Amino acid sequence: MRRRTRTRMDVCSFFIARLCALLLACLPIVAGATELRIGVLAWFGDQTAATQWQTLGAALQAHLPHTTVLMSYHDMNGLEKSFAAGQLDFIITNPGHYVVLEARHRATRIATQKIEPGRDSEHVVGSAVIVPNERTDLRTLDDLRGKRIAATVPDGFSGWMTVWAELKRRDIDPERKEVTPLFAGLPMSRVIETLDRGEADAGILRVCLLEHLVRQGRLPAGRYRVLSPQEPDAPCLRSTPAYPGWAFAAAAQTPDALARATLVALLSLDGRDSVLRWGVPADYHPVHEMLRELQVAPYEFLREHSLGAHILQYWPIGAGLLAFLMLWLLYTLRVDALVQRRTRELSAALAAREELEENMQTQCQKMEHMSRLSVLGQLSGTLAHELNQPLATIGNYARSLTRRLWSGNLSEEAIGQAAHEIAEQAERAAGILDGIRDFARKRPSRREDCDAPKLVGEVVALFRGMLVHAPEIRIEDKLRNEKHSIHVDRLQIQQVVLNLLKNAYDAQVEIDRAGQPIDIVLEPEDDRMRITVRDHGPGLPDADREHLFEPFFTTKPDGMGLGLSICKSIIEAHAGQLVATQPDDGAGLRLSFTLPFAATARHDAT
Repeated sequence: MRRRTRTRMDVCSFFIARLCALLLACLPIVAGATELRIGVLAWFGDQTAATQWQTLGAALQAHLPHTTVLMSYHDMNGLEKSFAAGQLDFIITNPGHYVVLEARHRATRIATQKIEPGRDSEHVVGSAVIVPNERTDLRTLDDLRGKRIAATVPDGFSGWMTVWAELKRRDIDPERKEVTPLFAGLPMSRVIETLDRGEADAGILRVCLLEHLVRQGRLPAGRYRVLSPQEPDAPCLRSTPAYPGWAFAAAAQTPDALARATLVALLSLDGRDSVLRWGVPADYHPVHEMLRELQVAPYEFLREHSLGAHILQYWPIGAGLLAFLMLWLLYTLRVDALVQRRTRELSAALAAREELEENMQTQCQKMEHMSRLSVLGQLSGTLAHELNQPLATIGNYARSLTRRLWSGNLSEEAIGQAAHEIAEQAERAAGILDGIRDFARKRPSRREDCDAPKLVGEVVALFRGMLVHAPEIRIEDKLRNEKHSIHVDRLQIQQVVLNLLKNAYDAQVEIDRAGQPIDIVLEPEDDRMRITVRDHGPGLPDADREHLFEPFFTTKPDGMGLGLSICKSIIEAHAGQLVATQPDDGAGLRLSFTLPFAATARHDAT
């Protein structure tokens, strides 16, 4: 099959050559074209390039006798500068460099070089990776990981790029420092010099150069060998895929007639020298694909817009943002830890506060109970006399019935009267004892709707029942009929009123006015009720009134100073106020407290 293909290609080449000769004979002299300027890439040095390409210059001069052919030799940068400046009509360069000039300066290929006679120009350029023959540790390209590779220049096509692409296909990326390229520069002989000095483990040469140097005797045979040869039986070994041959390209400003005449001349050339073998323009798509894969010119913009390029370009900003995010994360974690710790501390503090409040409430209840017992203790001396009256009456009626029974004068009327009096006095004694027992009983706080005048009346009755010579207590009810109810703890408010009555009585006894009346006034005040207890005692100086409700403050020689303090706490717990004022109409002291009406208190509680 390969022989048939070559036969057909030889026939085609024969007809193309004859056609080009015919066209060349028919072409008129190109008007005004006196020079044909050709720039050549000198990959092995200017002198070597001049020796290599002078045959082509002479052949073109022979085919274009009316045009002077001028050949110049450049490195890659110099060739591009001269081409961009319009100093060249044509260029001869490697496939990779041509693709760059095509993209940057609108170069147009008109022919592609053929290396071997009868072989197409699509697969002629490649690279050979050579190593010293004694390096038995290097057998394939995969063994180059972590090694040093001598190359020409970073943008050299067969001197670096083709091998770079092949290494990347084997997952060995020089950009990740998995191999170390050592760029020796042009000419390519410097690669061999670097290897000879032992500065590199392997070197990159264009295909057939190693064999050419051996044939010329410039390198000993067997000194170097090629890694991973793709066609082991070929006369020239290569380590990479083959790419299209060198391009013969025209500049954008080159006249079309001159370009056509040059193309016809190139296709008409024939000879054993490879510089004289040219074919129709090859497909450079594989070269584009390779350069795109490497993201180098003319596809370097892919690198600029890739994630890795953005990271390399903006890494200071990224590092700053990352540092900020880390600091923010650490700050968030610290704040979260502090919040959790503060939450635990607050929870513990709230639990301790609730426990303290519960203990305080328990202690307050104990103090209230002790206060009530203290009041009863102070009044216990009069209880005996108060109870003696009904008991004495009961005893007298019982003895009277006994005497009448013995004397025979007992009548039904006397029995009925005596029984009625005995029952009445017994109920009176029981009422006194029930009131004292209820007042002294210890129980938890419980609020309910109470009729204020009735509550005050019960306290007055209890207070008068505990005194031998009780003073007159005048109750003035200024409340409206529809607002008599308060939502309170009955026993606690009774305790407050009883304590105020006891203090009023003691103040009047102090100045021998025990018989003076004590006034109690119930009156409305906005949405509250005010209850005032007024005595006719000596009163208090302003300095003492300021400390009257402080714990342990007292003006009595035998007092503890807790009664009014407890009363104040009870009233404030009911959302009220307890105050002491001087009466406007004489001596004495007014102690008054406010309480919300029942409906208002229940609304505030909800």
